[in-house]
Amino acid sequence: MVFDFLQPISESFEKHLQTLSNQSLGKKVVFHTQTDFPILEGVSIAIFTVNEHRGNDKDNEDYSFEAFRKKFYGMFPGNWNTSIVDLGTIEAGASIEDTYFVVKSLMTELIKKQIIPVIIGGTQDLTYPMYRAYDNLDQMVNLVSVDNQFDFSKENKLDKDAYLSKIIVEEPNNLFNFSNLGYQTYFNSQEEIDLIEKLYFEAYRLGEVSNNISVAEPVFRDADLVSVDMNSVQSSYSGNFEEFNPNGFTGKEICALARYAGISDKVTSFGIFNFNPNSHEVVLAAQMLWYFIEGFCFRSNEYPFGTKEHYIKYIVPIEDEELIFYKSNKTERWWIEIPFLTNVNNKLKRNTLLPCTHEDYLAACEQEIPERWWKAQRRNIL
Repeated sequence: MVFDFLQPISESFEKHLQTLSNQSLGKKVVFHTQTDFPILEGVSIAIFTVNEHRGNDKDNEDYSFEAFRKKFYGMFPGNWNTSIVDLGTIEAGASIEDTYFVVKSLMTELIKKQIIPVIIGGTQDLTYPMYRAYDNLDQMVNLVSVDNQFDFSKENKLDKDAYLSKIIVEEPNNLFNFSNLGYQTYFNSQEEIDLIEKLYFEAYRLGEVSNNISVAEPVFRDADLVSVDMNSVQSSYSGNFEEFNPNGFTGKEICALARYAGISDKVTSFGIFNFNPNSHEVVLAAQMLWYFIEGFCFRSNEYPFGTKEHYIKYIVPIEDEELIFYKSNKTERWWIEIPFLTNVNNKLKRNTLLPCTHEDYLAACEQEIPERWWKAQRRNIL
């Protein structure tokens, strides 16, 4: 059974838990200990760490997630009403492919049980087995990466920076959309930027997101899998001075993005990667996870889970099209319909709603076709 590959929390951390306040997260979460494994029935979120750093050409023995756990479980929860478990750690396998297999298998089991797996640590190439976990779930996958680069394969590039090529190229190809938030142009070749455009994927530069963080909300609202690279954060906020990044998201911005990921009704897996779990970075990583769970606790169960009864429908004639928008009466969030095209091989097998903004609706009223809608149309028939 795949759960047998999980290592329990250490005895020293078990003792540390006894010193925490009764109101702290450490007293609200059920842990995989030396003697007990959590009952998963009724659980909403399962946290586990992955001690796999070979994607960054580093040894796995140098890492422990105890510092991260101490920071995270020492914090206090918000007004949360959700069941959380900590399943412990997946230790590195004999090969990196062995680790991938365990991550993929564990995630598949959790998602089938409608539990959101949250992966902490390891290198970002673990996004690949996260994506592969959806292979047997009979769905197209929307992947959102918060990263300063696109992670395509190229010469002399480490695995942690090359997983996206494997996702795009290898069968079965379940990827419907890839969205990057926070890329910095000087870390990406023009060929990579052109390829993102050619595949009708979405990419938002760091400045674009930082200037208006809310542009990221519809992107997360359409995501299934969210992967966050801690190298997307300024070193002055992350505490990572080993790989110095003078530019990037601030601590406040990256936590806001984590909250958007959590509040998305569609997100079913979340990962934070490429940080040193023994360093100052654990403080920010712990706060990011806190904000993800905070967002999760405020999910509104709208599309695709609710009906369209509680939406106002707007029809905008534009050129030869009729764009159909929906606005939620509950949250005032907006969607635009991607129509099912006859006589064409549609990746999406029915009319689908794409999250958008009020500004997209206003632009359509001025006869401007929303770029996200146009790209989604093109991806659907590629």
